[in-house]
Amino acid sequence: MSALGDVFRRRLDGLVVYEPQPGVTYAEVLVVDDPLRARWRTIMMGVGGAMLGVLTYVLLAPWITIGVMSLFWLGQGSPGDLLPWATARTSTFSEPSGMVATHLGLATLIPISMGLVLFLHRFHPHWLHSVQPGFRWRFAFATGLAAFVVVGGVWALTRIGQGWTIQPEPAFWGFVVAILLTAPLQAAAEEYFFRGYVLQALHTTAPNSPWFGVVGSAAVFALMHGTQDLPAFLYRFVFGVVAGWLVVRTGGLEAGIAAHVANNVIAFGWAALAGTMTETRTTTTTTWAELGWSLAAFGGFAAVAVWIASRMKVATTTPGTRFVGGDEV
Repeated sequence: MSALGDVFRRRLDGLVVYEPQPGVTYAEVLVVDDPLRARWRTIMMGVGGAMLGVLTYVLLAPWITIGVMSLFWLGQGSPGDLLPWATARTSTFSEPSGMVATHLGLATLIPISMGLVLFLHRFHPHWLHSVQPGFRWRFAFATGLAAFVVVGGVWALTRIGQGWTIQPEPAFWGFVVAILLTAPLQAAAEEYFFRGYVLQALHTTAPNSPWFGVVGSAAVFALMHGTQDLPAFLYRFVFGVVAGWLVVRTGGLEAGIAAHVANNVIAFGWAALAGTMTETRTTTTTTWAELGWSLAAFGGFAAVAVWIASRMKVATTTPGTRFVGGDEV
């Protein structure tokens, strides 16, 4: 296995042409310091890469989802035609199988993001995790705990006066397993693509400020959620902006992933317990009050995450010299 790993690493390293400049932020990782590179080429790679990522996801994810659903369909004795059977479950989350398949389809955003970084931009994919580079597990766990406390606490405040009706979904324990195993993967995948690759790629086209990448990736993230009213759009857009700012401020995806995981696990967990999974899955609206509470939750968590990053002294810029060595965690 070690020999195979060495072969894989050598082949991976053979595809890498560039590495980030020393002392740059997460947003600047894919910026190539090459005066001979034409400006139009940089713009095409940045905007075109983001568009290629979206197109690849749109084409690939449904096949992964239907492939997973076909396994559940066969396991249940092939009831009726596969496509309508699968669509009814993935569009409403009426059964845990629909959630699992949909989330695994979304998970394709991770290899898509890494593939674009490696094959299009010719950087090592470990720069997608953080500026360290690599995924910083201790920071991720610390911010994850904080996210559940802050986001969960604000969510509990919003429930005051609404009652706590407990009517578990018929497949409650199946949903619990599906949520715990696949909701974090789905949340991480969206962060890797939108706050990771899209933010970095868009930044290469306007490298003077990180805000074009932050705001642009947040807009793409919100629009990709489809039909929604204005408060629902702003809810996703603002989350994207806060998560994007956190990526730049803390030097990696960990805090954004933590917030996204906590938000989705709490939302789906309560839906499974209250018997409102289909309503949660299909809703396209939110209220201005709910938007305000969400802003408080995301803002509060962002402040805590930055404080944790400061206390843990996590890297916020790339190493001061050209990087040599393996990932640190």
